[in-house]
Amino acid sequence: MREGNITMTSYMQDKYQKEVAKKLQEALKIKNPMALPKITKIVVNMGVQHAIQDKKNMEVGTQIMEMITGQKPKVTAAKKSIASFKLREGDKIGLVVTLRGDRMYDFFGKLVDVVLPRIKDFRGISNKSFDTRGNYTLGLSEYTVFPEIDPGKVDRVQGLQVTITTNAKNTEEALALLKEMGMPFIKLK
Repeated sequence: MREGNITMTSYMQDKYQKEVAKKLQEALKIKNPMALPKITKIVVNMGVQHAIQDKKNMEVGTQIMEMITGQKPKVTAAKKSIASFKLREGDKIGLVVTLRGDRMYDFFGKLVDVVLPRIKDFRGISNKSFDTRGNYTLGLSEYTVFPEIDPGKVDRVQGLQVTITTNAKNTEEALALLKEMGMPFIKLK
């Protein structure tokens, strides 16, 4: 983010550069700081309920995703027809946003510091949702936990999925990165 001649970074990006990188370098025993794992992008995905029956639901979903991420979402279409769901190939049924750079770090900071603690009966997130390449996927059952959303104005609550993509070589590196960045994982006994 640029303001005049001064470059402003998000506090999460600043935290990574000043604190997390040093801790990861020691913990993972990586000598080259350029080889340290980083978050490369965050993908927020939402399947819009009843998008086929009422086109207004897609507009509402678009507004909500825009408020949550600060970026206009891309509409996704069905890849194949499913008769039992009255779904045809090409029907618009979902929304997706890919965040990079400052918006990515801002969203990650909001997710870790504000959104996850607002979830009812929250005790931490599972550390078993990593794929083999070090990417983490988190499902939220309702988007009303985001501070931008007024729960009183929401007609239909639905969930969304957040995928945090890293350049880590394996699950252990990705777990160490996200822990140092402040992701509240469940404490194993």
